[in-house]
Amino acid sequence: MNCTQPGCAGETLDGYCNVCGMAPRNPSAASSLVQPLADGPPAGSSITRVSGTATAVMRRSGTTRTGAADRRHLGAGLVEIPPVPYRDPASVLLIEPNVAESRRFCASCRDPVGRGRDGSPGRAEGFCRSCGTPFSFIPKLVAGDLVAGQYEAAGCLAHGGLGWIYLAKDRNVSDRWVVLKGLLDSNDEDAMAAALAERRFLAEVEHPKIVKIFNFVEHHGSGYIVMEYVGGTSPKDLLVSRREANGDEPDPLPVTQAIAYMLEILPALGHLHEEGLLFCDFKPENVIQTRDSLKLIDLGGIYRIDDESSPVYGTVGYQAPEIAETGPSISSDLFTVARTLAVLCIDFKGYQSTFKYTLPPQETVPQFAAHDSLYRFLAKATAPEPDDRFQSAQEMADQLYGVLREIVAAERDKPVPASSTLFTGDFRAKPEDPDWRLLPSPQVATEDAAAGYLATLAATDPRELTALLRGAPERTVEVDLRLAHALIEAGELEQAEDLLCAIAASDPWEWRVAWHRGTAELAREQPVASREHFEVVYAAVPGELAPKLALGVCAERAGQPADAADWYEVVSRTDPGYTTATFGLARCRLACGERAGALAAYDRVPASSSSYVEAQTAKIRCLVERDGTQHPELASLQAASGSLEALSLGPTQRASLTADLLLSALTLLEGETIVEAPDVHLVGHPLVERDVRLGLERTYRSLARAANSLDERTQFVDWANRVRPRTWT
Repeated sequence: MNCTQPGCAGETLDGYCNVCGMAPRNPSAASSLVQPLADGPPAGSSITRVSGTATAVMRRSGTTRTGAADRRHLGAGLVEIPPVPYRDPASVLLIEPNVAESRRFCASCRDPVGRGRDGSPGRAEGFCRSCGTPFSFIPKLVAGDLVAGQYEAAGCLAHGGLGWIYLAKDRNVSDRWVVLKGLLDSNDEDAMAAALAERRFLAEVEHPKIVKIFNFVEHHGSGYIVMEYVGGTSPKDLLVSRREANGDEPDPLPVTQAIAYMLEILPALGHLHEEGLLFCDFKPENVIQTRDSLKLIDLGGIYRIDDESSPVYGTVGYQAPEIAETGPSISSDLFTVARTLAVLCIDFKGYQSTFKYTLPPQETVPQFAAHDSLYRFLAKATAPEPDDRFQSAQEMADQLYGVLREIVAAERDKPVPASSTLFTGDFRAKPEDPDWRLLPSPQVATEDAAAGYLATLAATDPRELTALLRGAPERTVEVDLRLAHALIEAGELEQAEDLLCAIAASDPWEWRVAWHRGTAELAREQPVASREHFEVVYAAVPGELAPKLALGVCAERAGQPADAADWYEVVSRTDPGYTTATFGLARCRLACGERAGALAAYDRVPASSSSYVEAQTAKIRCLVERDGTQHPELASLQAASGSLEALSLGPTQRASLTADLLLSALTLLEGETIVEAPDVHLVGHPLVERDVRLGLERTYRSLARAANSLDERTQFVDWANRVRPRTWT
């Protein structure tokens, strides 16, 4: 049978090509897994023996409801990551390959071996004093050795968990560079069997962000896995080089760069999970940046999700706490991602001791104090209970992308809008006090059996909607959640709570229950109680803007404008399309005596927004109204005039704003706060008292003609008569 790999002229013999060493392409490769996949601990890893029954399964569903945003490029289109130039393979060879005595351990019992005594160096070869297993830390290949008649060794690259890792040229395939991963000891039958298992399956795992396994060969009694050479730099190497350049003081990666790395590699982990595999030992040194992409490189700790007996490999400080008792799972894999992110972006002292499974206090870490969402994200991903963590790589990536958007918007003071996968968009807000009914709503899970029926409901009256939902063809959790929301809107709060209790009893991790309870408390005008529920939502989906918006509403309703402004600022700065946040921010800034902050908030609403006119109208009123005891300055009136002339408004609304502006100008002229300036014009009127009075009189009479009642018309006429300039006739 001819080889199916592109550009290869070899033949498939005994399941593998005799030239390139690849197995035939097989999309259903996961079904062929029949042996443990771990080939031994990667460098720096340890073996965990699982006691009891392993539960390497996903025990609850995640929170992703729809497709995620396109994040196919390193940096997710938001962060500029310096490219890593291709490294000449020959330049990374070790000149004097040796293994430090502190890293020498027995492959069988993990006791220290090869250690020196009384000033004498330890032996690089010998037998373990504890169990008698032979050990050797001397490279078995030297430059020029031809392995399996195909791979010419060039030298050593590093020493891993199974032994030396070599660089070689594939003489059968265009002299391409490959990596030979050797076994720790040729007498270790378990290691040889594990390597064979890796050969049988991993050669068929294809993903652009996972290193390729080409072949498995034997040479002079030793086995070697043949892998793709990835010429680049690991995040661990970057940390080391940054520390050296910083006078041997820690210098973590920028938070945005570290997040971009994790977003780049999560799809690869997700692919493994879909294939029924767990990576188990993710950490900074197991990823390589090549030019402008990342790849998983060390597959030594890979483990089948349904395996309940094989040893699990991991690294202290990254591995989840439950591994020894219940075994690995998707959530424990994602635990290692969060720990890696923390190690990369903060000076994480004690991550392998004091904080082996936890995070340092938020207030002690500048990055956590500056970016609350980042801290909440890491806290969820490393929760003590696996079911409280993220349950899929996609779910984790969606929330991490939201965190990245917030941080980028904060650092650049530039919005980063994007559609949420979990919430509807912001409803058209008003500049007045917040209304909980205008908060976004959780989206319906598209896979729900009743999703189609719910999409057809167009009733706007809450009582009519509750009747339709009670008569739904199928009562699913989505129907019940929608019904709970309709009951809250209808004021049937006790019925809504009974329904929410039933949903929570069947799924304690359904955070949308907390969301609806929060809105119910706002309906009861209990913002303090409401905040507790929205905090639960924030902890569950830390990358979403909706819970932060809700927390802002709670704080404002509780009479805490400064606290509310902080929440509104995060949302409005990241996505000004959330006009509820923008208007709330302006109100709170004014309440705190910060007129400039309110004006800046109104200017965030884009011209494309349906709330743009309301925002500019509120801005004009802010410019012309008195701020406490302070009257507006002339510059403010001129700015208001320019904004008003640029707006497309109805005649009555324009006349109302014009009247406010001219009345402020007249007040300033009468009080001699400003002096007449014929060359200065406000909405077409020279800044002269007589002209301002005439303009204001005409405006009031225009409003009188458009009045809806006799009393209102009379009032406008009285005002017009009162402000018109005095005459001698």
